[in-house]
Amino acid sequence: MSPFSEGRPSLSELLVDRKALTLSQARALQLAAQGLLQAPKRRARREDVIAAIQRMRLLQIDSIHVVARSPYLVLYARLGDYPQAWLEEALENGRIAECWAHEACFVTAADIGSHRAWRAQAQSNHWADKHAARARDANLQEMHALLERVRTTGAVRASDFERAERAASGWWEWKPEKRWLEAWFASGELMVTRRERFQRVYDLAERVLAKLDPPFDGALLSRSTTELRQHFILDSVRALGITQARWIADYFRLKPAVDDRELAPLLAAGDLLSVQVAGWGSAAYVHRDHAALLDSAYAGRLRATQTALLSPFDPLVWDRARVRAMFDFDYTIECYVPAAKRRYGYYVLPILHRGRLIGRLDAKAHRAEGQFEIKALFLEEGIAPTDRMVAEVAEAIAAMAAWHGTPEVRLGRCRPASLAPALRAHWRR
Repeated sequence: MSPFSEGRPSLSELLVDRKALTLSQARALQLAAQGLLQAPKRRARREDVIAAIQRMRLLQIDSIHVVARSPYLVLYARLGDYPQAWLEEALENGRIAECWAHEACFVTAADIGSHRAWRAQAQSNHWADKHAARARDANLQEMHALLERVRTTGAVRASDFERAERAASGWWEWKPEKRWLEAWFASGELMVTRRERFQRVYDLAERVLAKLDPPFDGALLSRSTTELRQHFILDSVRALGITQARWIADYFRLKPAVDDRELAPLLAAGDLLSVQVAGWGSAAYVHRDHAALLDSAYAGRLRATQTALLSPFDPLVWDRARVRAMFDFDYTIECYVPAAKRRYGYYVLPILHRGRLIGRLDAKAHRAEGQFEIKALFLEEGIAPTDRMVAEVAEAIAAMAAWHGTPEVRLGRCRPASLAPALRAHWRR
């Protein structure tokens, strides 16, 4: 039962007379919910990896590693210096699991049941499902033979199978066994039991589910489509901190889009709170779990002090429309854009500084040489670098480079040009 029921006014009703949040206050609320408002106050612990994924509700996986691979970068922005091996340990120990959500993602063991139930009800329209269906249609007999091999001999890697002919890249150009493993993974018969050098090791879902901590709750599989959709809507709002209805569906790739009408019952139940943000023509929504954060935002007590380099696949920035409205930051992941059409570079990291996205840098780690190369660094138009900004950005770059094992920073061109000597002067101290 809601604590705001039984004749008492709901928190949403109590908020009616309040002034609209400023955009700065809304940003602070979103950063707080995402774990990016302030730098961590202590050294990271293993359990913090689980807590960070639980806070975000998912951690997107991407294998590009011109810098550290994206999931490690997303965690680093929230945890600071931590051993990357902790993520693989959490997977092997059953604290987290892999599934298709926003894209391929890590989720906590507590959340995997809802994702499996959603996909079992064929509610996902993800591209991975379409490729999996094509693989089953064309090679069902061979796929069943592969599944039987896993059942009788144990977990396998794609590299356990020889490639008959050389392929280029992409799902459809993988060797057949890799496509079949991924198809069984997409449909739920196989799961990822661990990773070796970041490569998936597949095993029967029943064996992976048996080792989860907390234990897998099979009762989740009986939840209705409506219940599951509401679950993911609420999880999206909780993870985002504050959001418009139109941004909700992207977080878990829900279809159809979420609108204000669908959210009305959740407001009535007290699960969501409706607030206004100055300059927004639409209502904003906050999860009831963030009521205290919302109160702090209204009171101006959420102070953004964090400076961090963000992964291109960080949930704070992956929705272009949302990040433009929230942070006035126009961002495209350009590693998938032809080189001639890139504006900023191949692997561009947004720069978060004290509640604003102030710029971006194109980075590459040269591991053998121990060098962290910044090919280019751009501040946003209208951002004037202050001494404090330069010092904190320089420290954030140096700290990431050291954590990455490439402590020598090599800086290319900057906009404005005066930023380059200021950064280099800081690193020489």
